[in-house]
Formats: sequence, structure tokens, C-alpha cells
Amino acid sequence: MGSAEMTSMSCCSTNWVSWSARPLESSSSSWCRWAGGVCALISNSRFSQAVKSTFPNVNNTLDNVHTYLASIPQQVDFVINKSDVPLSYANRSLQDIGPKLGSMITSRIRNSTDGALGSLQSLLQGMETLNNIFANIANRRSDLEELQSSYSQGLVSLRDRLNGTLQKCGLPCSQVSLEGLAFSANFSTIPGVEQQLQALREVSESNIKSDLEEVNTTLGMTPDKVQEQSQEVVAKSQDQLLLIRQEIRNLQGRLPLLDVEQEVGAFVNNATSMLEKYREPIVAWDGLRLILCALLCCTVLLVVLCNVFGLLLGPLGLKEGVLPTQRSSLSDAGGNFFMAGVGFSFIFYWLLMLLVMITFVVGGNIYMLLCESWHNQQLFQLLDTPGKIPNFNLSELLGLKGDTTNFSEIYRQCQHDASLWQTLHLDQSVSLDELLNISQYAGDISTAFEKMNITLSPISLLNQSQKDLLLRASQAAQPPNFTLTLEQLDQNIIQGSLLDLAVELEQLAENVSTDVKKDLEDNARELRDLEKEMQGNFSGPLQNLKENIHSVQSGAAQLEGQTTAALDKANKTQEFLEREMPNIIKNETLAFLDQLLDFFETYISWAKSRVTKDVARCKPIAQSLDDVEVIGCDYIMDSVNAFWFSLGWCTLFLLPSIVLSVRLAKFYRRMDIADVYRNEDFEMPPTFNSYKIPRPSTRH
Repeated sequence: MGSAEMTSMSCCSTNWVSWSARPLESSSSSWCRWAGGVCALISNSRFSQAVKSTFPNVNNTLDNVHTYLASIPQQVDFVINKSDVPLSYANRSLQDIGPKLGSMITSRIRNSTDGALGSLQSLLQGMETLNNIFANIANRRSDLEELQSSYSQGLVSLRDRLNGTLQKCGLPCSQVSLEGLAFSANFSTIPGVEQQLQALREVSESNIKSDLEEVNTTLGMTPDKVQEQSQEVVAKSQDQLLLIRQEIRNLQGRLPLLDVEQEVGAFVNNATSMLEKYREPIVAWDGLRLILCALLCCTVLLVVLCNVFGLLLGPLGLKEGVLPTQRSSLSDAGGNFFMAGVGFSFIFYWLLMLLVMITFVVGGNIYMLLCESWHNQQLFQLLDTPGKIPNFNLSELLGLKGDTTNFSEIYRQCQHDASLWQTLHLDQSVSLDELLNISQYAGDISTAFEKMNITLSPISLLNQSQKDLLLRASQAAQPPNFTLTLEQLDQNIIQGSLLDLAVELEQLAENVSTDVKKDLEDNARELRDLEKEMQGNFSGPLQNLKENIHSVQSGAAQLEGQTTAALDKANKTQEFLEREMPNIIKNETLAFLDQLLDFFETYISWAKSRVTKDVARCKPIAQSLDDVEVIGCDYIMDSVNAFWFSLGWCTLFLLPSIVLSVRLAKFYRRMDIADVYRNEDFEMPPTFNSYKIPRPSTRH
């Protein structure tokens, strides 16, 4: 083999091995830089979007804070306005003091008098019932005496007629006895009840019943008397209510919550004005930054594009066995693209490095200083340490006294939606008990009520003469002995049986002559008619008399004990009223006063609870801080960090890209002079020559 052929084959073998290894390395580097450049462009765009959206987002956050701050006076006004409820209720109670306090006094007195009044009224009702029963007994006695007198004459006349008929009948009628035609009872022997009637009538005709009704009338006039005698106290108490209303109204200007609202509101307004002031310049500068950074990112992509074209055109135009001086235009263009990429890399590499360094230093430090320290709460410790941040004092910012305000605790409690009163420990700077102290006005109202003197008409249940009258009536109203009378009432009115005698006469009439028979039958019929008539006239009065006697015996037996018990109860009630009436009025007046003041105590307790636990719950503040952290860290700083990382990634791969591009350009570009070895004394076999390792050589 000749030396020219060996040289040609050596060059081709060297070119082929280089082409097969280095494009793979350059391709990997290009794709890494392409991915980094695209990520840098996306991060750059997102950073610009984050900057533009920061202003409306921050404004919305500040608007939320402003809305929250504006709600604090409204919530305080709500608590203050609710004082109208107890004030109005107390004022109505004072205006209606007569019905309210009067009914309380009346109810307390009635608890003592109703028992005695009920017993006396029941006693009078019982005596009136006994009086009616005794009157019925007297009437029935008179009726029975008249009936007995009337029928006694009829029986005598009937007996005379029967004697005549029996004598006319003769021997057959000689056995008939007429002894039974006479009254067995003597109604004139029924005891009289005039004494009982007289005693009970005296009670009925007395004014005891009207006097007891007068007690109810007197109690019914109590509300009017209370209303009349309490006008001065009502006027003084209403004046104190006006002072209480004014004192509660002044609470709005004395609560430190409103000072905090004003200070924080001023800070929010300043922040809003500062944002609006620098909004347009920042957006304009960000637009320039977006363009410059995009151009730098495009240079990276331009270098990548040159490398890609070099990788595409170089291998397509390169043919095996072709001398470097005879390479095709495609291969030469690929090499030129590689060299163009190297040129762009040298031109912009320092700018990329400078931009990566600036964004890394600024973005990384800001992220570590603010975002990372926010997450691990080291930033809170910095804010909590006095003097660490110049001209920053959280207590002064919130308008509070002292340096005890702790940002970490405020943020933590606001996350749990605590109230500002608890979060800022406002009870240490001002006492809510002192702000809501109305004891002076309540004391003046109590003093006025204690001096109020209510005098009611004296209540007298019974005087001594009425008591004696009732006692005498209960003793005199005891019934006489009705034992014999009841025995007579249980017997037949007639000694014999008129019906038996009539049957006997009818039997005799069947065995006698016609003349006597008619007389016997007429006499028997007359006996039957008389029996029927007497039963009809006597049965009602007799039964009524018997029932009245039993009723009066049972009623009168309890009358004396009932009278004694009722009088004892009346005496005790009268003594209680005479002794305790002033205390009853005083106690019920104090009870009315306690009820009146309890409205305010309930309101004060409710107001304290609302102010310390419900008013100005500060979760919106914590949410606003979280929103600011999301805007600054998640949107802005994450985009900055993604940008410098992506751009740094691209810059890192520029160095191997330059080296590989230069090496690859050598194998793709058309050479003016062939780069070969000439050694005519040394010749290798073709098989070994195909595996020859390429060596560097010099151009000639």
C-alpha cells in the first residue's frame, strides 16, 4: 500500500471515530441548555406576572385589613347600642312601678291573707247553709203540724161514719176494730230551732262578709297607691338612667381597641399610598427587566439552536472517506454553526454569569432572610427583639404603651381567631371594669329606693265584736235533740193500716145484706183514698225533714271547731300583717330594685364578654399576613429562584458546549489544508489501521 492511500485512510478513520462520539456529548449538552433556557424564559415571564399581580393582590389584602379595621367601631357600636335594651326595660319598669311593684306587694300580702280569708268565707258559707237548713226544718215542722191538725179531724169524722156502718151491720161486723184510725206521731213535739235561726241570722245580717270583701278591695288599690307615692323616686331613677346611658356611650372613645384601629388604619393607608406611588415605576422597570432577561435567555437558546443546526447539518453532509479539504457544503455549514454558537457564547457568557450571580445573591438572600425565616419563625423572633430593626416598634405601631407586645404570640393567637383584646393584652393598659363601672349610678338609684316610703291602708280581717258574734253563733247553732223526732219519722203516721182496714171492710161487704154492703164498700173506698192522699201529702215533708235533720247534725258538729280554727288563723294573720307589713313593703321594694339593677349587671357581663372574646377577632390579620407571605415568597421569590437556577444551569453547560463545539467544528468544516501524518517508512496493515486511535497533528 502506498503512503498516500495510508494517509487518506488514516484521516477518514480518525474523522469517523470523532463524529460518532462527540455529537452525542454535544447533543446532551444542547438539550440540557435548551431545557434550562425554556425554564428561564418561563420563570422570567412568571416573575413579571407576579410583579404585576402583586399590586392588586396586595391592595385586596390591604382592603381586607381596612374592612376588618372598619368593622371594629361597628362591633363596638353594636355592643354599646345593645345597652338600649336594659335601659328601655328599666325605664318601662319605672313607669309601670305601680302595677309591677304593687302586684309584688299584693301577691306577698295575699300569701298571708288568702288562707285566713278563705277560712272565714268558708265559715260564713257554712253558717249560711246551716241557717237555710234550720229554716227548712222550721218550715217542715210547721207544715207537718198543719197537716196533722187537718187530717186528725178527718180521721175522727171517718171513724164516726165507720162506727155507724158497723152498728148497722150488726154481728158480722162486731170484730172490726177502729182503734188504728189515729195518728201515731205528734209533730208538735218536734223541737223548735228558733234559737239557732236567730243566732245564724245575726251573722248573716252583720257586715262581716262586706268587711272581708273590703280586704280584697284594699289590696286591689295597692298598685295605685304605689304609683302615686313613688313618683319622686321614679323621676330620680330616670335621671340616673340618662347618666348611665351617657356613661356607656362614652365607652366608644375610651376603648384602646379604637386607638389600635386608628394606628393600624394609618399604617394601612400609608402602605396603600406607597404602593400606588411606586406602582407605575416598578411595572415600567419590570417591563425593561423582562425584555433584557428574555433577550439573554434567547441568546442561550440561540447558542443551542446553532449547536442543533450544527448537529443536524454536520452529520448529514459528512461522508466517509472524504478528505477534510473536500467536505460538502452541508458539513461545512454545520461546522460554521458550531463556531457561531461558540462566538455567541463568548460574547454573552459574562453577562449571563453576572445576571446569575446578581439574581442568586439577591434572590437567595431575600428568600433565606424573609421566606425561610418566616417558615421557621426566626423572623418573628427578630421582630420580637427590641432594637434589632431600627425605627421599628410594634407597640408604637399599634398605639400601645410599653414594649410587651409580642409579634409571635399575636400571630399565633390570630391564627386561632382570638379577639384583639386578648391578643394585645389590652387589660394590662386599661381596666374594662373601670370603663363599664356604673356602680355610682346604681348606688344613687338604690339610695332613692331606700328612702321611698310606701304607706298602704291598714288591713283588718275581723274586729273583736265580729269574732264574738261568730263564736256565739257557732255555739248557739248546735241543733236540739232530734232523737225522738227521728224515731217518730221512722214509724207509720197512722197507728193502724188504712189499707188493711179497707180490705177487711171489702171482705165483710161480700157476706152482708145489700143495704150494708154498699156502705161498707163506700167506707173501704174512702179509706183507700185517704191513705193515698195522706201518703202524697206527708211523704215529701217527712223525707225532707229527715234529710235536713241529718244535714244539720253533721254540719253543726263541725261548726264550732271550724269557727275556732278560722278565728285562730285570722288572729295570726292579723298579727302577722300588723308586724310584717312594713317589712313586706321594704323587701318587695328591694326585690324590685334588684330586678331593675339586674338588667344592667346582665348587660355589663355580656358587654365584657363580647368586648374581650368576640369583638375584633383577628383571624383576618393572620390571613392577610399569610397572603403577603404567599405573594412575596410563593409567587415572586420562587420565580426569581427558578430563574437564576435555570439560567445558571444553562451557563454551567456553556463551557462543555464551547469545547465540544470547537472540536466538532474541526470535523465538519471544510479545511484549506489537510491534516495528515506522513511516514513512508512505517506502514500498517489495513485491518489494524481501521482501529487506529486518533492523535493530534499539526496543520501544514
